[in-house]
Amino acid sequence: MEAKIGKFFESVGSFFGGGDQIPWCDRDIIVGCEREVSEAGDADERKSESIMRLSWALVHSRQPEDVQRGIAMLEVSLANNASSPLLQREKLYLLAIGYYRSGEYSRSRQLVDRCLEIAPDWRQALTLKKTIEDKIAKDGVIGIGITATAVGLLAGGIAAAFARKN
Repeated sequence: MEAKIGKFFESVGSFFGGGDQIPWCDRDIIVGCEREVSEAGDADERKSESIMRLSWALVHSRQPEDVQRGIAMLEVSLANNASSPLLQREKLYLLAIGYYRSGEYSRSRQLVDRCLEIAPDWRQALTLKKTIEDKIAKDGVIGIGITATAVGLLAGGIAAAFARKN
């Protein structure tokens, strides 16, 4: 019985906690990647790889301004670069992570779908898509709960007002 109660509270906690499996990145890693980009110089391939690592670190950051910077870098990179389908898939995936981190779930889902057009069986993209859909569903349930609570409080207030009049 206690185990069932423990599982119940754990599931409620994870529901409201929003524990996704997407890794976070610390500020010191971002600083290291920035240094690597600046040291890469004009060597195209090395600089391109360094920028990809920096983009990864930025969209996985806990700081919203870093995530936005990563999104901007990836969008510019996608617009200016006719890269291989594999590299394009990676950039789209990282961009989807960035939009997920910034709370733009529908945009994130669109980008994951584009990834899956390139590689339909790509496990990371499939996992991210499920995470996004779970987050959208959870936010919908929470929104419905908030609305129901507000309606209940309003109805209770109206009923109390009528009870006082009579």
